[in-house]
Amino acid sequence: MTKVLNLSIAALLLAGGVYLYADDDEHEEHEHKRSAVAKPMTPQEKSTVALYTKECGACHFAYQPEFLPKSSWDKTMKTLDSHFGTDATLDPADHKTIQNYLASHASRYDRMTGMGGAIAIRISETPNFKHEHREIPKKMVTQADVKSFANCAACHTKAASGSYREREVRIPNYGSWE
Repeated sequence: MTKVLNLSIAALLLAGGVYLYADDDEHEEHEHKRSAVAKPMTPQEKSTVALYTKECGACHFAYQPEFLPKSSWDKTMKTLDSHFGTDATLDPADHKTIQNYLASHASRYDRMTGMGGAIAIRISETPNFKHEHREIPKKMVTQADVKSFANCAACHTKAASGSYREREVRIPNYGSWE
């Protein structure tokens, strides 16, 4: 009965545009807004996501905006002239479009609890990220096929679609994370 109830709840949440994924080891649930699940994207939304993916994904994984709150995205967008050692300045119209996209899809949850008021611009600085990756040995992350925690797609096989389930993790040269 519990399994049927859980599946029914999951179906309702997906229909409502919320994506839940469970930390397989600890059975914690994390919520991420998934507007694409709730309704098909309009041509304008598709264009905006394509722009974000093209501009931001040219240098690194195009992170789902839900990983950081609006304050973090605002800080990131204000400092693009010195974005992790690179000038990532955008055309003003593209800057505004991407800024609005990130702001409207940012996390509505306080993922910064425990940071003493600091505003993270690296997802890997957030307490939730640190908690989820605490058991991973440094040698698995710093190897040539991964390089850093910024390379989500190296290990999370379905990161591009927003799924970060542990059972989908394949660490290059090591295999499944179990």
